[in-house]
Amino acid sequence: MSFLNSVKGVSVITLLVLVMAVASHSVSLAEGKPEADMSMSLLSAYIWRGYELSKDSMVVQPSATVSYNGFSANIWGNWDTDLYDGKPENLEGADNYNETDITFSYGHDFGMFSAEAGYIYYALSGADDSQEFYVAGTLNVLLSPTLTIYREFAHYPSTYITLEVSHSFELPRGISLDMGLSGSYLASDDSDAYADPDDADDEYSNLHDGKFSVAMSIPLGSFMNFDAAQYITITPEIDWVFPLSGDASKDMAQSALGSTNNNNFVYGGATFSFSF
Repeated sequence: MSFLNSVKGVSVITLLVLVMAVASHSVSLAEGKPEADMSMSLLSAYIWRGYELSKDSMVVQPSATVSYNGFSANIWGNWDTDLYDGKPENLEGADNYNETDITFSYGHDFGMFSAEAGYIYYALSGADDSQEFYVAGTLNVLLSPTLTIYREFAHYPSTYITLEVSHSFELPRGISLDMGLSGSYLASDDSDAYADPDDADDEYSNLHDGKFSVAMSIPLGSFMNFDAAQYITITPEIDWVFPLSGDASKDMAQSALGSTNNNNFVYGGATFSFSF
């Protein structure tokens, strides 16, 4: 187990406290105040890039971000309230808190085009830690088409590319209806990381998962009259993840938990955010 894994529970709490401290200190700055966001997502499943990472349990995903002049630092975690395994003995000593991701990024708006680059460290329980660099570009036009390229270089060498479109519909009282649709392509350099579902000795390289999401951002300040309400947003959501190719259909089914061989996932929940 990595050093980050051994302290991940403490690190989440520590980072949240640091974010609060930085944000509070920023009030005294005359220009370019840092921004901070703390959130907690309660979801019925954890699906990552088409792979089912939880089953029949609620997951709790805390997150904290601090941003300043285009630079951002984020820490994110995953707590599975009821770990699933076909063999209960495999869960002995397992940690319900099984992932901590740390991201550093920089983004800039060039007018009609926005760009971002970053680094992600995935501290994983029960697996080798992962590291990625990524670059993203967004056209600031209708549907905000965004192309993102992730490159894993630690233990699972692969390239994951996503193309996403999204749109928000403004509703009364500051509420917005947010819709998004994305597709991906996965190209692996190592069959031990991602194998072709028809040939375990060959690397996976094909279209992979798609995702359709619908969310509603509800600012609490529009409904409740107390000081902190203006900083709080509640966002219920529902998501559908599905395969984009025959290889993806087999790959997602083979990696699904249990014996269902499911390759379509519908899940949802809500995120509670505190931003200032």
